[in-house]
Amino acid sequence: MKRYLEPFVVRDLAQKIVFLSGPRQVGKTTLARQLINPHAYLNFDSAHDRKMIQDAEWDRSVPLVVFDELHKKKKWKSWIKGVFDTEGIPPGLLVTGSARLDTYRKGDDSLAGRFFHYRLHPLSVAEIVRYLETDPQKALDGILATGGFCEAYLRGEETFARRWRRSHLDTIVRQDLNAVRDIKAIEILTDLLRDRVGSTVSFSSLARGLEVSVQTVKHWLTLLESLYVIFPVRPYHKQITRSILKAAKYYFFDTGAVKDEPGARLENAVATALLKEAHFVEDTLGHRMQLCYLRDKEKREVDFLVVRDGKPEKMIEVKLKEENFSPSLFYFSRYFQNIERFQVVYALRRARSKDGVVMRGAGEFLAGLEA
Repeated sequence: MKRYLEPFVVRDLAQKIVFLSGPRQVGKTTLARQLINPHAYLNFDSAHDRKMIQDAEWDRSVPLVVFDELHKKKKWKSWIKGVFDTEGIPPGLLVTGSARLDTYRKGDDSLAGRFFHYRLHPLSVAEIVRYLETDPQKALDGILATGGFCEAYLRGEETFARRWRRSHLDTIVRQDLNAVRDIKAIEILTDLLRDRVGSTVSFSSLARGLEVSVQTVKHWLTLLESLYVIFPVRPYHKQITRSILKAAKYYFFDTGAVKDEPGARLENAVATALLKEAHFVEDTLGHRMQLCYLRDKEKREVDFLVVRDGKPEKMIEVKLKEENFSPSLFYFSRYFQNIERFQVVYALRRARSKDGVVMRGAGEFLAGLEA
């Protein structure tokens, strides 16, 4: 199927190296292969392709060369910089990988000015509605049942999705975390996080449960973030350093991996959709985006706050069933001017609004996002 990033990646390949990262099996290889034909596709995991990369023997006559999993090559940033500086474009250079590819800021091999970076996300309600012409509520129900990864969602069977998920996580553990000694503890950590979606996470509590140090827990969480398994949502504060010091909430890129509790899965689905939109805006328009939550000392809370270029843009509270408007949406409104406020409800009979707060069905709201 057509993916939301296709036209933007094709546009930038004409002038820059393009990095395309995202979770394993999110569709990066499929997207890369359908962008431009003919093309040369080289996977660093393949011994044959790896030798071609090392010997610089790929076909220069094609309009596009795809280097998959190139981040596993030592000093890969210096290497691709050398190719770009020496040979230029064409052919276009697309680097894909299942780990973060934006660690370019330090060292002598800076790629600054030579690349654009895109992050490919699982399917969202907006993308499904746009390209598969599916009803928003049906799209949301599918994501809640199977998650948004293409193979699991398009198959549409919960049993298949569970089996696919076990293989998916096993691949991450076996291939991407093989240098970590205590793999079993990381698997337990992942299970603990599944039960805490939507709640703040205490590093010390996790450390006690796993019988390791707080620093070890933080390191493992960073690894899971770098491999696009989880992502943090931190409390908003004008001083960013203060928000980093406070407790974060962790969500999964795969909504189907969340414990089978409707409220938690719905909140995770909204979180992944908001993060996908934020990354899309950053990667295509260059704005600086943040996804946060709001909470004060009296424990008044709003699930999500979207911030663009340091300015809060919209507040979102997520509810499973139709009920009264959340008082916290009105309370926090006094601190922000000209901000959109939404209460997103899964089982909503009729849209409503009050004092600038809009109550919308979850499917309808998610279908209206940019990606």
